[in-house]
Amino acid sequence: MENEVNTLVKLTWFDKIFKPQVITLANGHSTIRRRSRAPLIVLLLAVAIYLSLAATGFSLAVVITKFDKLLDLFVKLFHPKWDFFDKVVGPLVDTIKMSILGTVIGCLLALPVAVLSSTNIDKSRVIVSVCRFILALIRTLPTLVIALVCALVFGLGTFAGTLAISVFTFGIVAKMLYESIETIDMGPFEAMEAMGANKFQAFWSACVPQILPVYLSHSLYCFEMNVRASAILGYVGAGGLGITINERIGWRDYNGLGMVLLTLFVVVVAIEFFSEYLRKKLS
Repeated sequence: MENEVNTLVKLTWFDKIFKPQVITLANGHSTIRRRSRAPLIVLLLAVAIYLSLAATGFSLAVVITKFDKLLDLFVKLFHPKWDFFDKVVGPLVDTIKMSILGTVIGCLLALPVAVLSSTNIDKSRVIVSVCRFILALIRTLPTLVIALVCALVFGLGTFAGTLAISVFTFGIVAKMLYESIETIDMGPFEAMEAMGANKFQAFWSACVPQILPVYLSHSLYCFEMNVRASAILGYVGAGGLGITINERIGWRDYNGLGMVLLTLFVVVVAIEFFSEYLRKKLS
């Protein structure tokens, strides 16, 4: 008898949490309300976190014991070596040059490919599929891997970094742009074609005014990302601030590294403010 009661209690607890609930309305009819899945989601999340901690070997004790070293590192970084600024200017200029040129080349190449990847402009499924496959393949490659390949093929220096940024920008802008093209109003485009204009004339007159602000906004956004990304391309020999950062870390000169990061932070913030201003003007 006691076992039957325990079984009944367990089933009742399970029913209360997971099984649907029958609710009787004021008019005498009944309806079924599904139980919340929150307990099940929390349980699965807890299991996933536990398995992740076990697989990665994460230890909170190590984090606590090494926390004082992390504080010492941050203290050195926040006390930059001001006289090291002269050695930062040259690589910083190279980084900005790489970002600007790479962004311009990538964005220019992305425009025609984005048009060919748009199903509402290009009716050829083969061309659309091939273009989208190429863009997906490019986006799967990290910028460092692209820069490494370019450095091996074209040699060390800012040229390899510029090519890597161009390829990365091409993949990102083309992807975002063809998605934007597929959402535009096709009425003016179809009207231009009905009046005898070819696809290029119809696209230039009816579609470009709609996508131009979005295209420029995507380009500015990629330029912001490229300034940050190009700062670490020097790790694979692609020039820029990455070489200086790698050298400071190798020499354990964290005060000099703080000067490099501070300079990069100021430049990135200035570029973001300028890009935000331009985006507001475009909108």
